Amino acid sequence: MPDETVRSASYTVSCEDYVHVVEFSPFDCGTCRFKEEDTEIEDVEFTNLQVFSHGVRVDAIAWSPETRLDKLPPVIRFCTTAADRKIRLWTSIFKTIVMEGHTNYINHLVFEPAEGKEIASVSDDHTCRVWDLDGCTFQCELSMGYICLIQLMVAEKKGTIRFYDLVTQHAILSLDSGHVPLMSADWCLTNTIKVGAVVANDWVIWDITRSSYPLEKRPGHVDKARHFRWSRANENLFATTGYPGKINSQLLVHHLGHPQPVIIGSASVGAGLSWHRTLPLCVIGGYRKLFFWMTEL
Repeated sequence: MPDETVRSASYTVSCEDYVHVVEFSPFDCGTCRFKEEDTEIEDVEFTNLQVFSHGVRVDAIAWSPETRLDKLPPVIRFCTTAADRKIRLWTSIFKTIVMEGHTNYINHLVFEPAEGKEIASVSDDHTCRVWDLDGCTFQCELSMGYICLIQLMVAEKKGTIRFYDLVTQHAILSLDSGHVPLMSADWCLTNTIKVGAVVANDWVIWDITRSSYPLEKRPGHVDKARHFRWSRANENLFATTGYPGKINSQLLVHHLGHPQPVIIGSASVGAGLSWHRTLPLCVIGGYRKLFFWMTEL
């Protein structure tokens, strides 16, 4: 790979401890700004709004569309999964709701994106659960890995991605990666015929209108891939990461029009992966730092 693709992070932000998970809000909150958005900003500026004491290691975060900072009082609402197998719904103006039911590690969770009235979660207990905001739930028996709640997309570690009708709770479409383990998948919100995932060391792309088998598959990471995320700013841009816990966890930014990664970066024991709402900017966590990479195409 050409040396010019190896880049240091565009920006870094110091943190107090190791960052296990990081998630840009997909909704316009306006509390974190970059110089690409405002030329008067030197690099990155952000505002600390509120500190929530969790008490247990956080493994995943999902933002509610009910989060609003442009009204009084401002409302911050999000949910988390934790190492104690519980889901917590946090709101800045109400008490925290704790949801219990999963009996093993919770891999991922997501809000219904239109109104945020439901939350879906997947677990190593082989269930997908859909919760209302009071903590009531129904479940599907599956082999879980990752979810995307537009209809309901569920990625199973055994290499299958299924799409469910939430009313009937029946699968309406399935995709097959062809090998295992499937560790992360994402539905492209700017072009919803595209689904991507990382399976073992490779990344794979489906066109759901053409085949249940991948349209494209390429090697990604030497020591297993961990995360796959589509850019929200460009339907041909996506990022993958290697497994955290190495001396340096590799970030690869890919463009479907380029045969090689357009950015190669690394972070000290990196974890998590997220894209900015409108910029071609992704972030991963690391030891006492957040690392941001801006893609220029």
